[in-house]
Amino acid sequence: MSTVEAPSARLTANAGSPRQPGRFKPLFFTWALPALLPIGLLAAWELAVRLTGTMLVPRPEEVALMLWDFAFGGIYDDAFSETLFTHWIKSMSRVYGAFALAALVGIPLGLVIGKNATARRFIDPTLQMLRPVPVTAWLPLSMIFFGVGPNAAVFLVFLGCVFPIVINTTFGVRSVEGRLFEAAAMLGCQGPQMFRQVVLPAAMPSIFNGLRLGHGIAWFLIVVGEMTGVPQGLGAAIMDARMLSRTDVVIAGMVVIGFTGFVTDRVLVAINNRLLRWSPQHNV
Repeated sequence: MSTVEAPSARLTANAGSPRQPGRFKPLFFTWALPALLPIGLLAAWELAVRLTGTMLVPRPEEVALMLWDFAFGGIYDDAFSETLFTHWIKSMSRVYGAFALAALVGIPLGLVIGKNATARRFIDPTLQMLRPVPVTAWLPLSMIFFGVGPNAAVFLVFLGCVFPIVINTTFGVRSVEGRLFEAAAMLGCQGPQMFRQVVLPAAMPSIFNGLRLGHGIAWFLIVVGEMTGVPQGLGAAIMDARMLSRTDVVIAGMVVIGFTGFVTDRVLVAINNRLLRWSPQHNV
């Protein structure tokens, strides 16, 4: 004989079950919430230009048209039309060539300084003396060392990237808790194995912080680096547009740099979260 569950019993059972999260809440926090601030800034930009009536700052619509012409042409047909990808590729190669070189130098150097007291006393004072010198102060010397061209730009970007990578890597190594060494030694971990399995994983969050800081610095230094007589590159295009009072091209170049930096920073974050999946508190 079949039994019919009483309505009160069903209500009691449902009351005890946890409420399921709304379907749209994760979508809101993932996509809609981060878009609110950029939309608000665009609206404020449009409103400020309309209220002031200035002709010096273009409206967002005009910058969007310039971005299209910069990439595909067909609107203004001037010297900047359909040149975006050429400038972008040149800047990308310089930024990430210098960034990779800074990582290859900075991470091992930071590991050595953090682990070896003698190396720290030998290298760290000079490093701390050079670190406050602005990269722009190296601009004349870079042109003397490397001549007028892309090598000087790569050197300046490398110089700006390497210091945060070294400092953060050193901090990460020196922050490893002594109890980890004791626990690893009890498990038979010694010598180089201790470094690979204890020091390097524990320092990895700080290493990625240094990489992200260096990556951000690389993109704003490329504009300075491409002032050294480089004919192509986003920084060179921005400098040329400034000389011609083409504010729309300047802002378009800034948008491309910002978007490219954001996307590649997300790549670094994804690698960070992948390598540090064993440590959820260090996921970004």
